[in-house]
Amino acid sequence: MADLTTKYLGLTLRNPIIVASSGLTDSFEKIADLEKNGAGAVVLKSLFEEQIILEADQNLKEAGKNSLIYAKYSETLDYIDLYIREKELSKYLDLIKRVKKDLTIPLIASVNCISDIGWTGFAKQIEKSGADALELNIFISPFGFDNNCDEKEQQYYKILSKVKQEIKIPVAVKISPYFTNLGKVIMNLEKNGANGVVLFNRFASPDIDIEHTKIISAEAFSNPVEMYNSLRWISILSNRLKIDIAASTGIHDGKAVIKQILAGASAVQVASALYIHGTSHITEMLSFVENWMDKKGYNYIDQFKGKLSQEKNTNPEVYERLQFMKYFSKIK
Repeated sequence: MADLTTKYLGLTLRNPIIVASSGLTDSFEKIADLEKNGAGAVVLKSLFEEQIILEADQNLKEAGKNSLIYAKYSETLDYIDLYIREKELSKYLDLIKRVKKDLTIPLIASVNCISDIGWTGFAKQIEKSGADALELNIFISPFGFDNNCDEKEQQYYKILSKVKQEIKIPVAVKISPYFTNLGKVIMNLEKNGANGVVLFNRFASPDIDIEHTKIISAEAFSNPVEMYNSLRWISILSNRLKIDIAASTGIHDGKAVIKQILAGASAVQVASALYIHGTSHITEMLSFVENWMDKKGYNYIDQFKGKLSQEKNTNPEVYERLQFMKYFSKIK
């Protein structure tokens, strides 16, 4: 029988299917269920930088209304701010400790961040609590016009570098495809100490209700066709990087898992497919991969990992242009 064991961020996973940061990974009971259904690893639901700051600000506003506990220049606000931050984080740390005590599944903590100020010390506490790795889900809006592209990209490297100074466990960076030179950014993340990258994070998108003429939220779950953007970039970059790449968004079945590994992914992250089909869907995906490997004569993941990458293509942009021409010009 095929052996699905794989390496990701220096961790040994029993298979390459990682459950992505989501509501599926926000409690001990849910993570235990994911382990039971065969997940190779889990990424905890993200601790949001903004969430901590906003909760502290709200409590500061409430405290400010009470003259008995608030006085200008007093230490009250500093205390409340510290208390809220520690309380929010303690829930997260307690979950890490319990999972590592009672389960065996590799646990990747996650922080959704936009700056390198005020929170990076949390990474050290996450490490001490027993997390096997840390995923930085970074998204600095490309829609602002106050900074140029280089300044925005430098912020990614600054966040990564500060976190790497705090901890020794592996760090992966989850990013969007919204860069002017995506390949260069990913290579620079490697230079700045990333142990892996996750391509790509997915955001809530707006839609328009034309009947009621208002803005609404678009479909929350990913669509299988969304996997092809990460497939392209993993194929281009996998053998040009020494760090691991995980594919995310649009991974809905065993076929998608195989395709991403053939392109060069070390692992894949899934969430939407489990919301739609249930956590037992992991078992179905794994069975498909095993049967395919047996049929093709592969005993190990590494035997076909990166087999269809673009390593030998010195100009992948031309290759992509050629495919475009073939499709629209019927070139054979």
